[in-house]
Amino acid sequence: MFLARHGQTMFNITFGATKTDPGIKDPPLTEDGQRQADELAGRVANLPVTRIICSPYTRALQTAHAISERLSLPISVDANIRERSAYVCDIGTQAPILAQAWPHLEFSHLDNVWWNKEEEPIPAFHLRCANFRDMMATTDDWAQVVVITHWGVIRSLTGQQLKNAELINCDPRDPHPPLAETWL
Repeated sequence: MFLARHGQTMFNITFGATKTDPGIKDPPLTEDGQRQADELAGRVANLPVTRIICSPYTRALQTAHAISERLSLPISVDANIRERSAYVCDIGTQAPILAQAWPHLEFSHLDNVWWNKEEEPIPAFHLRCANFRDMMATTDDWAQVVVITHWGVIRSLTGQQLKNAELINCDPRDPHPPLAETWL
């Protein structure tokens, strides 16, 4: 499977510069973030991708939408690849509101509040990511899927730290990386 981090948000800009949470709930992509998503769509166009899985956060949905529009690929929304609610930006948008904003996508499988109400402990988060990896390994088409997700999920699945709209290949049949001391 191919893992991609969503495009840039105002949270990414502010936190990157100040290491202070700017308090923006479920931030959308910035103009640069939308440009990054469009460029990512161009890179994905050169891959053998047949579908997209994305997190329910607005930034991931917008990034997935850019790819879907360019390549006419279906999008599945999966809350298992969400952030761990360490910052205000990880407070999501309720499922019925997402369904109104994205009427061509399915959100009925999500709880109304699908994100963590409290910060998820890193070991639990890492286990959730490992479970997603295991589930993907059982699918017949895992090698043809692009997953639009977040920094922490990608770090858990690969041990790599990607910048906004970067892409990495991940074989879900490989062992899940151990919980590194840097996570604790």
